Amino acid sequence: MHNGHGPGLEAGQIVAVACALPVVAGYLAAARRLRGRGDAWPWGRDACFAAGGAALAAAVAGPLPGGAFTVHMAQHLLAGMVAPVLLVLARPLTLALRALRPGGPRRALLAAAHWRVSGWLLFPPVAAALDMGGLWVLYRTPLLAAAHDRPILHALVHAHVVAAGLLFTAAICQLDPVRRRWGLPLRGATLLAAGAAHAVLAKTLYALPPPGTAFAASDLHVAAQLMYYGGDLVEVALAVVLAVQWYAVAGRRRRARQVSA
Repeated sequence: MHNGHGPGLEAGQIVAVACALPVVAGYLAAARRLRGRGDAWPWGRDACFAAGGAALAAAVAGPLPGGAFTVHMAQHLLAGMVAPVLLVLARPLTLALRALRPGGPRRALLAAAHWRVSGWLLFPPVAAALDMGGLWVLYRTPLLAAAHDRPILHALVHAHVVAAGLLFTAAICQLDPVRRRWGLPLRGATLLAAGAAHAVLAKTLYALPPPGTAFAASDLHVAAQLMYYGGDLVEVALAVVLAVQWYAVAGRRRRARQVSA
């Protein structure tokens, strides 16, 4: 029976924690540097980034309860949905651009953010296709079963889940300075479509396990429900971000009309 864990997981746990800790420490150090020179940086963003790093580490190293597929699905939600929302809300690119002194590293980072390829990857429908399309391939083809006995493929699958989740969340929220900011209607419609695709996938998993696996029916049902309702909660959080942005835009327009009148 496929248990949702690949070989070499202990080494993966060490690598995950070893990567998360210095990244979070670097973020907090950069925020401290900003405040030390008198610049404002909300403490809530520090908390979001630290929580996002903790969610990523817990997805791999944390003792999660439940059956094999339920644990796998909890890892998916933490690494691919919860952590990306927290990390994106912390605006790490904005912090890096403000903390770095003028010079090569800052110019390189700004060039990457404004790169044409970055612009296309952050086009909401493209980001949604990479994220949700990847999940459909993972769970509705033999990929999940194949990754079980192949450590490199297992690591690549998890890396894609995290990267695609970050890309999708960044494309929907668009909080950091990027090449092009897409309008709220497109981002809202993309979020609705992606949410529907995620919900349908969860319902198919309730009925049929991923090809090549043999999870117990109870484990499969709990995991599918976790995917369905957990995904809904994260998508509501993204919708709240869009609603706040819409409210801010509407407020600016109203004030501009009042001034012009």
